[in-house]
Amino acid sequence: MGFPEGFLWGGATAANQCEGAYNEGGRGLANVDVCPHGEDRFPVCLGHKKMLRPDSEHYYPAMEAIDMYHHYKEDIAMFGEMGFKTYRLSIAWTRIFPNGDEAEPNEEGLQFYENVFKECHKYGIEPLVTITHFDCPIHLIEEYGGWKNRKLVDFYKKLVTVLFTRYKGLVKYWLTFNEINMILHLPFMGAGLVFEEGEDETQAKYLAAHHELVASAEATRIAHEIDPENMVGCMLAAGSTYPHTCHPADVWKALEKDRENYFFIDVQARGYYPNYAKKFFERENIKIDITPEDEKLLRENTVDFVSFSYYSSRCTSADPNVAVTDGNAFASVKNPYLKASEWGWQIDPLGLRTTLNTLYDRYQKPLFIVENGLGAVDTPDENGYVEDDYRIDYLREHIKAMKDAIELDGVDLLGYTSWGCIDLVSASTGEMKKRYGFIYVDKDNEGNGTLKRTPKKSFYWYKKVIESNGEEL
Repeated sequence: MGFPEGFLWGGATAANQCEGAYNEGGRGLANVDVCPHGEDRFPVCLGHKKMLRPDSEHYYPAMEAIDMYHHYKEDIAMFGEMGFKTYRLSIAWTRIFPNGDEAEPNEEGLQFYENVFKECHKYGIEPLVTITHFDCPIHLIEEYGGWKNRKLVDFYKKLVTVLFTRYKGLVKYWLTFNEINMILHLPFMGAGLVFEEGEDETQAKYLAAHHELVASAEATRIAHEIDPENMVGCMLAAGSTYPHTCHPADVWKALEKDRENYFFIDVQARGYYPNYAKKFFERENIKIDITPEDEKLLRENTVDFVSFSYYSSRCTSADPNVAVTDGNAFASVKNPYLKASEWGWQIDPLGLRTTLNTLYDRYQKPLFIVENGLGAVDTPDENGYVEDDYRIDYLREHIKAMKDAIELDGVDLLGYTSWGCIDLVSASTGEMKKRYGFIYVDKDNEGNGTLKRTPKKSFYWYKKVIESNGEEL
């Protein structure tokens, strides 16, 4: 049986990691522009070090990124050559509303994305659009405090109304917020949160999360009103958490860790706050003004499908002395049964099947894998060609796990867009050398390079995968 007819194979990028041109076309400054490369990146992304304007001491990789703003035709042509059925990209909020609170949108920004979507359709590629991939206009952070302020819901409603109206017939698949649970792990990058000294960070994060959940439900409502054909999804940074041992305390800890992330999707897919979350708010004395209107809105506007990123599983222990590895913004206990990437992310294809089943059992809605890939150091030859068999191996095993989930478990999976289908700036580290793409881009961590694009070995491999609908791996 294998992959269903019409399965949406493709690749994924984010505006802030590939577009560049941060001050062109009337675009305003966003939180993602001022996340520097180097040792200050994490303190800034965590909201602990306040940086709302660029300075001369730091290098800001998102400002130029791979300059897709000027290269999108060439890049989409290469996606077309691979046979992409879909391309997941995001919209930079500040291209549409440079400050976030203007009365009228910026026509140049709207036209840019219209051109991009039309370019996709030229190659038979269906755009899958993330409305907010970590972007928050700096003006909204300075003036209103970012998503801590309920007023952002109205600004977001205005943004989505403009997008759904303008791109009706051009875009059918939408995601409201990228990795919405990242607000707990990298709050400035995730939602433009900057913390004052002594501020209750947990309270601020969950208040901001509530505003995003309300905004997401509003977007779902507006999308269906403007075009009943629209399919709106939520997006989770996923990966099942394993207990380190079969000690009941480890098993309980793993359940708690999973709930911490599922909480957001529970609200978006089921339409209400789960009891465990309400009890957590009580215990932590978290005060959120959840109005009867909010409850009705959430209940009546659940998402059409659940999308997620998957790079690795996680492991946790109730014992504070157990060794921990890196893994994106998620530190995890070392799993002795798994190999790890050069960045310490534990490679677990079977964990993808587990995650697919867990999410499908939990929500009974179609799923969409919108990020999956291997970040690695690529060494090109003199022509810029990379033999990335390690990436092919990683993707092959994960695609096999997807196939098992569909064929053997009956999971309803809409599509698969591998992360960073073209090399781009890493969100977690701000590096270029941590590459994911099928296409090599000549640029280094310091911003040097010609930006020349060259297909890697994986480019031709993935083309065959798509051609054969996942049969030829």
